[in-house]
Formats: sequence, C-alpha cells, structure tokens
Amino acid sequence: MFEAVLFDLDGTFADTAPDLGGALNALLAEDGRPPLPLATLRPHTSAGTRGMLRIGYGLTPEADTYADLAARFLAHYSKGLCVNSTLFPGIEALIDALESRGTPWGIVTNKPRRFTEPLLNALPLGPRAACIVSGDTTARPKPAPDSLLFACDTLNVAPARTLYVGDDLRDITAGKAAGMPTAAAGWGYLGVDHPIDTWGADWIVDSPEALLHIRP
Repeated sequence: MFEAVLFDLDGTFADTAPDLGGALNALLAEDGRPPLPLATLRPHTSAGTRGMLRIGYGLTPEADTYADLAARFLAHYSKGLCVNSTLFPGIEALIDALESRGTPWGIVTNKPRRFTEPLLNALPLGPRAACIVSGDTTARPKPAPDSLLFACDTLNVAPARTLYVGDDLRDITAGKAAGMPTAAAGWGYLGVDHPIDTWGADWIVDSPEALLHIRP
C-alpha cells in the first residue's frame, strides 16, 4: 500500500459547492443579478474564487473589478463556510479503512488557511487529518508541487510512496511535478476546460472506495 494518502479538499474530500455557490449568489443578489443554479456552478467550484467569479461575472483576475468582487465574495463565504457542505459519500468509510491500516492521510488544498481550518474543524473527520496544507502555507500553490512536498515532509514520507487524489487538472499537474502517484476523483467537480482522461493521472477512480484497491 501507499505510505500516505493526500486529498484535495473542494470537490474531492468534501462537497463544498453549496456554500461556495451560496456565497456567489449572495454577491449576485447584491448587484441586482439573478442567481445561478447549483448545477451550473458545481463544475467551477474547484477553481475557488477564480472559478466562481468567472461563471458569475465573466471575469478573470486581470480585470480591474476582480479584486473588489473577490473580497466581497470571500466576505460572504466566511459567514457560511459549512452550512450545507458535506463529506462526499464514501469518504468516511475510506478514511476509517486507511486509519485501520495505519496509513496517515492529509489535506492539500489551494483554499486559504483562514477558510481551510475552520471548514475542516466543522466537518466530520477533518480534525483527524495528519496534516493540513492550505494555499498560503507555501510560497506557490498548486499546480506547483510545493504544497505537496511540504505535506510529505510533514508526514516524513517519500513522495513516490504517497498518493495524491484530486478532482482538477491542477491537482494532477502538481502531483506529477512532486513525483507522486496521482488519482483523479471521478466523483468530483472536474472543471470545464479539460476532460478528465486528458489529465495524465495514474488512475481515474469513480468512488472513494476504489482507492483502496490500487497499488503503487
């Protein structure tokens, strides 16, 4: 088995789309814009603020109004971090199985620490993570490998013996750059720009339970 398993947070470990989408719709309402359905928002959720403002306003971070909108969006999100967010089905059983085998697990996300830690503390299992690495823990977030390598150092495990599981191309790119085996979470948000079978993941899995059956 792998010596450790690391998970992306949004769209892999937890379904946070309802609360991120709720924050966007609150922002849209402030600006007199109609709300967007969760089904429309869900594929963009793994990209965080950038994804939400792209689908909600058609903006990229280069836009003059982006910084102000991002600050307002995050203010809404901070008020409702874990209202409707839940673990994905099968995650709890997977974590129980990993822990029964003595396999440490952790979270590596691009979400800033001020959101990551309160969210994980509010979710079942979150406080049991052996390490939590946020988007501002290291100088460069994913797709750079820095945060994944930091997690391996924290756990004292070799990257080549550590599995990283994510639901976005950025996750797989970071894992490969870190020299880690990677699994694409077919149950996640998956983005809209690149089909999952083009990411170059070592495995594509349709359920958390399927991760127990893959080997280095």
